Amino acid sequence: MIHTNDDMMMEMESAAACSLAWKDLTVKIGKTHTILHQLSGYAEPGTFTALIGPSGSGKSTLLDALSGRLSPDAFLSGSILLNGRKANLSFRTIAYVTQDESLLGTLTVRETIAYSARIRLPDGMPLSDKSEIVESTILEMGLQDCADTVIGNWHLRGISGGERRRVSIALEILMRPKLLFLDEPTTGLDSALAYFVTQTLRGLAKDQRTVIASIHQPSSQVFELFDKLCLLSRGRTVYFGQASKADQATGFPCPEFENPADHFIHCINSDFDKVKATLRGSMKLQFETDGDPLEKITVAEATEILVDSYRSSEYCYSANKKIEEISKLKGSVVDLKGSEASFLRQATALTQRSFVNMWRDFGYYRLRLVIYIFVAVCVGSVYYDIGTGYTSIQARGACSSFVVAVVTMMCIGGYPSFVEDMKVFQRERLNGHYGAAAFVVSNTLSAIPYLIVMNVMTATICYFMVGFHSGFWHYAYFILILYACLSVVESLMMAIACVVPDYHLGIVVGAGIQGIFMLAAGFFRLPNDMPKPVWRYPLSYISFHFWAIQGQYKNDLKGLMFDDISPYLPKLSGEFILENTFQIDIHQSKWVDLSIIFSMIIVYRLIFFVMIKANEDAIPWIRRYIASNQKNATS
Repeated sequence: MIHTNDDMMMEMESAAACSLAWKDLTVKIGKTHTILHQLSGYAEPGTFTALIGPSGSGKSTLLDALSGRLSPDAFLSGSILLNGRKANLSFRTIAYVTQDESLLGTLTVRETIAYSARIRLPDGMPLSDKSEIVESTILEMGLQDCADTVIGNWHLRGISGGERRRVSIALEILMRPKLLFLDEPTTGLDSALAYFVTQTLRGLAKDQRTVIASIHQPSSQVFELFDKLCLLSRGRTVYFGQASKADQATGFPCPEFENPADHFIHCINSDFDKVKATLRGSMKLQFETDGDPLEKITVAEATEILVDSYRSSEYCYSANKKIEEISKLKGSVVDLKGSEASFLRQATALTQRSFVNMWRDFGYYRLRLVIYIFVAVCVGSVYYDIGTGYTSIQARGACSSFVVAVVTMMCIGGYPSFVEDMKVFQRERLNGHYGAAAFVVSNTLSAIPYLIVMNVMTATICYFMVGFHSGFWHYAYFILILYACLSVVESLMMAIACVVPDYHLGIVVGAGIQGIFMLAAGFFRLPNDMPKPVWRYPLSYISFHFWAIQGQYKNDLKGLMFDDISPYLPKLSGEFILENTFQIDIHQSKWVDLSIIFSMIIVYRLIFFVMIKANEDAIPWIRRYIASNQKNATS
């Protein structure tokens, strides 16, 4: 059966509409700091609800509470209902546009949206139909003029901040979600673009979608586009209801020709009290005027009046009545899936996207390749044509150890790129674009070609300039052992990037871990001479440097004959040197050492996956824990 584009769009939009209500919502940090105080409100299909208030009023916290994105140290109480049922909103179930735009700077606007479409739209939808949806989304957000321009990063000049903002919104409206949250979508936009974006969001809402957004300093034209307005001050509701009636509900009417949003924020921003008090104290200025009642009282006092007035007003009564209606609605269960593509399609598209990003990002592999080649030439020139003299015994060991330890440590240079990848993943994963397994698989597969090229070129220069043990299989082993080490370090740094998002701290942590492994590698201190607790057991066994050095020593020295300290003494065999000079068990095959390192790649990738899952599962687990505690307390 052939599905047309219209059929697919109808299937995408056939999900039940979303009526969202929240009652007595309170959010605390610890036991003392209350951010939200018993907020109540609702959002219906076909409406655009705006959250307005001064900085620190709780707009973003309210959005996070409604969408299940509160931080682990936040305590949530109250009820959230979706179509009359207890909401199970969390990451993976809703569309949420955050303030920060985490995008791959090497991709163009069209590529960014197209890859997102491939990752999320159904497998059965033809590519031509997906392209049509991508182009319509680009047109809808006014991005056609910059569609073929890269997003931009540290070395690529890209689109403007306002265009980046619209790209972030475009990625979330691509699937035409029934419930959309936006945290200050007009920040960084000029007044014309802010109006255009808000008008687009209102158009989405009119198509039986529920749109909730926090808005920072909207213009009067933007304000007129709001259907519902939630005015917050210090975590309390000053007004909730129709935006057009907000002026009638407040005790301080908006003067003619003044922006209502600016006026309301002026009325409830208590920061002005401190400014006035400072000016009164230092300059003896008098603010009391007959024209403005706000000048006769503090803003904190005015806010108290407004909050008390709202609680006893018809607007609060109407809101509570509507909340009760929604709670009795018992509508259909809403399935808010973030993606409809299969795992294979997601992994394939992500691998291709990651491969393109790695190639275009100069700092990801290309710059590192140049540095690796330079270092390889330096190593080759220092140990050039090392030979089999007596002094070459220690020199061969030092060269092998340097290549294994120091050269692989240079992999931490890619950590900033790893962190950027993780930021993009976390944004997309929170909105349910794809799973952790697809990301880990794609990240692993896309890196393999680059690691192979970087490894082969570095290993070849070192191997033949130094003059290690001749023979194809000895050369192939050197390439494999270096590739395995590079892969282990990259896997380790990706795992660290999951939990340490700061560039500088992550590099310090990664270098510190590798430094400890290097100490247990058996070069700076021979294996039998290392302290048995901790350093010999277990650190030397979990250090990939230990197994790499052992394998490369065997690969290079076995089968060679070296001059003794005196030309009159018989030559020393490589096996004798391995056992007596480097304290290495020659009975264990070098291929066993190599297989252990390859198994470490799998282990570190599994650790990477587990850390991602642990991070993403933390918030729902904490929410369930809090809910169970509340239930026990009430019972």
